Amino acid sequence: MSELFYRQKTVGVAPVMIRVKLGKSISIALVSGLVLTGCSGGSGSLGFGSLGGSSGFGGDGTGGGIFGTRVEKRPIDQWSAEEIFKRGEYDLERGDPEEAAEWFGEVERLYPYSEWAKRALIMQAFAHHKDKEYELARATAQRFIDFYPGDEDAAYAQYLLAISYYDQIDLIGRDQGLTFQALQALRTVIERYPDTEYAKSAILKFDLAFDHLAAKEMEIGRYYLKRKHYSASINRFRVVVEQFQTTTHVAEALHRLVEAYLSLGLVNEAQTAGAILGHNFQSTEWYQDSYRLLTSRGLKPEAKGNSWLRQVHRQMIKGEWL
Repeated sequence: MSELFYRQKTVGVAPVMIRVKLGKSISIALVSGLVLTGCSGGSGSLGFGSLGGSSGFGGDGTGGGIFGTRVEKRPIDQWSAEEIFKRGEYDLERGDPEEAAEWFGEVERLYPYSEWAKRALIMQAFAHHKDKEYELARATAQRFIDFYPGDEDAAYAQYLLAISYYDQIDLIGRDQGLTFQALQALRTVIERYPDTEYAKSAILKFDLAFDHLAAKEMEIGRYYLKRKHYSASINRFRVVVEQFQTTTHVAEALHRLVEAYLSLGLVNEAQTAGAILGHNFQSTEWYQDSYRLLTSRGLKPEAKGNSWLRQVHRQMIKGEWL
């Protein structure tokens, strides 16, 4: 599950630290002096009603918290930017990111070019992401990057944009175009903001997204192999061996190549694939299966012929790249 970190900036008050985990309740630490007193839930132009005493914010009706039980009947345009922003934070904490995004949007609409509007824009992007409105999250994060490219929170915005792609590729059957876009966006985080905590997280997610692409190739290759379309399956497994050598799928790809080449009667290629598999993944079940397949036909894993696999063998095992 993705984890986001956001540090709010100081706007006339002590700084506030927010640490949130997507999919879980948001923990917001409000330091002394930041809590608004006498500010009610308001039913302004957005149509939000009373929050009630069960909220834990001023439940005694005295307005002792951020939002009391009394509702001020005043239009939204009479709220201060800070009041609207705090209401958005409150809705995030109580698990309503959709409503929170609307409040943050109102800050930007009513108080454009203000410091509160800048903070609200990045929080609106986060709220959209938490609501699984990934396209809206990406669009809002991109607007922050476009408007405030030099801001210290631009790294967070770029990271949020990237994981809004990443969080849509959890199933390998999905459109792999999202995976390519996620990889591109994650690479931007890594290269543009290398010393940030977001870059560290982006590196891990980049590897996982890369693994997703290899998994898709394997899925298609197995489909062809099962239906005895051996040449088509070989093409897919070759892509994994040549282009996704750092993923977890290479051992299986080599074993499937042994199967496919033996089915076509191409024993040199099958033996070479087995040799590469044995050198790099000897302790795996894939090598054991390939070894049994080869020896059952009087063959053994060894490099033979002059196919593309022999070239891979020279490069990976002998280190001969020229």
